[in-house]
Amino acid sequence: MESNYAPRRLLRLVGRLAVCASLICAASAFADSLDERNELIHHFVTDFKANPLIADCAAHGNFIASTSSAFDHVEFPPASFDASHSTIEPWNDSFDEKKQRIKVDNVVTVEGRGMPKSGERDPTPLTFRCGYVGSQMLAFGWNDPVPPLRTRAEPNSARSTKGKHGAKTKALSGKTSTAKSTSKSSAKTSSASKSTKKTTKKH
Repeated sequence: MESNYAPRRLLRLVGRLAVCASLICAASAFADSLDERNELIHHFVTDFKANPLIADCAAHGNFIASTSSAFDHVEFPPASFDASHSTIEPWNDSFDEKKQRIKVDNVVTVEGRGMPKSGERDPTPLTFRCGYVGSQMLAFGWNDPVPPLRTRAEPNSARSTKGKHGAKTKALSGKTSTAKSTSKSSAKTSSASKSTKKTTKKH
């Protein structure tokens, strides 16, 4: 028993160490990305005189776009932060009518250029949209050129089968109602004949 118990304890210990190592790696990666984002916000605010909310939205947009298969990073020239390429709009409504129906106070938009990973294509104009309550971002959207995966549409055979079943059901229901009406009319006829016989007997 003891010889079997020792390897189990060792395996559990190794498993726990592996989990801890992965958590530490994830935490350090998150910290690195957070530091990069803070540095980017500081750069936009200090060097480009960007509004802090617009700078925050741009930094978040850069992070999201860099996770796309289409882009390496996003470039924000100084012109991205002028009035013609970035706005802060008082909103006080739902961020959008889709999944992000959360109510926000302000909606920030900022434009940048998505730099492709291959370097063979031209930069793609990107527009990032962020919803804020105070200084906290609660919603985000952008014109992602890579469409999300769609659920497969039903095959035509399945649709036609459904249609056939629907037609059969209707036909069956029609037959049932006809049978019911026929049985009702026959019942009425029999009752009428019975009453006629009774009246003839009385006479």
